[in-house]
Amino acid sequence: MNKENIAVGLDIGTTKIVAMIGKKNEYGKLEILGVGKSKSLGVHRGVVNNITQTIQSIQQAILEAENNSDYKINDVVVGIAGQHIRSIQHSDYISRPNAEEVIGDLDIDTLIGQVHKLAMLPGEEIIHVLPQEFKIDGQNEIKEPIGMYGGRLESSFHVVVGQAASIRNLGRCVKSAGLELSGLTLEPLASADAVLSQEEKEAGVALIDIGGGTTDLAIFKDGIIRHTAVIPFGGNVITEDIKEGCSIIEKQAELLKIRFGSAWPGENKDNEIVSIPGLRGREPKEISLKNLSKIIHARVVEIVEQVYAEIKLYGHEDPKKKLIAGIVLTGGGAQLKHIKQLVEYITGMDTRIGYPNEHLAGNSDEELSSPLYATAVGLVMNSIRNNTKSAIPLMELKKEEPVVVQPIVAAEPVEEELVEEEIHDTKATTEEKIKKSFFDKYIEKIKEFLDNAE
Repeated sequence: MNKENIAVGLDIGTTKIVAMIGKKNEYGKLEILGVGKSKSLGVHRGVVNNITQTIQSIQQAILEAENNSDYKINDVVVGIAGQHIRSIQHSDYISRPNAEEVIGDLDIDTLIGQVHKLAMLPGEEIIHVLPQEFKIDGQNEIKEPIGMYGGRLESSFHVVVGQAASIRNLGRCVKSAGLELSGLTLEPLASADAVLSQEEKEAGVALIDIGGGTTDLAIFKDGIIRHTAVIPFGGNVITEDIKEGCSIIEKQAELLKIRFGSAWPGENKDNEIVSIPGLRGREPKEISLKNLSKIIHARVVEIVEQVYAEIKLYGHEDPKKKLIAGIVLTGGGAQLKHIKQLVEYITGMDTRIGYPNEHLAGNSDEELSSPLYATAVGLVMNSIRNNTKSAIPLMELKKEEPVVVQPIVAAEPVEEELVEEEIHDTKATTEEKIKKSFFDKYIEKIKEFLDNAE
């Protein structure tokens, strides 16, 4: 029997926690087996600020996903965001002792290992080291150096850095919820996997993921990640503004934003009014939709301008760095009415809403193709690439329980799997190998830290 590669992504957001179980079908599309969603109570602006509440929310989402899918979850790939994330550009090189030998995985691992030794600010840790173009003996713009000859191997890197304490708190929550951490991915990179096409990445595109607590940015050009940023504002700040501006409770403010909110105040007439029930027998409150959209507009403009400042920082006005494919909006905030038009107006760049449905199997639940689930879908795709077996069918578990001795039968498919993995590895690109080897080391480091902390 061929063991299925079942992948699990866990999106720990500020407003919601989503656990998603999926596998690749015969057409290479993502088949979602189960989804669990819970309200995120212990996370503020992408950072854990209450361990107990976060653990409970994770357990609730995991339990719901397990019940929906009839699978038992063992390990997860987790998305990381938060205002502590920053990125730097760095170049490094190695001199190879024997230029007569072709460049192999070991050379690239050595070069990446060197970047990991970079001196960081106190309390900071490197999350991702993403190679961009390689340079061999002065020859520029090499995307795939493996198999080439050369004495000096050089590369520019996009290095993503975060607070070590925040990363470990996240790891602690996952472990305390009874799960293993199989991978850690920057959330905008996961969202990019789910909603961007390879053509867009080649042409140049900025992905803006508007979440509850943060707005994440990832810029691609020539198929390579060029810039990432996390802005500590999201949909929750808009809700907070409505709450204060209209003197209503948060729950009502959130509903108002979803049902009647618009990022463009010009479209509402002065006489359009919505009535909100009063608290405990008080009179209902009447709110003008024009005022509501003015409040939303002011905050969305602020968020978009901050993101646009980051796009300018990347240097998109330079003809060589021009983002031909414009902007793709995703995340829960992308569902706000007229936000696409407002982003186009502020930035002057073509904009579209990014839906993760391109990678989903045809029979998927329609709700899953919402921008809300972009990060979770991207994390499942990431887990599939890592070849993880993150969940086991409950039927298999029940069958296995009474059986005491059956190691020989189980051994055969495992060997097949290993052979398959070896074949897959030879086909893998440099980028995939780098990601794999780096994540293995990184996850080991986190596991070791958590074990020692106990």
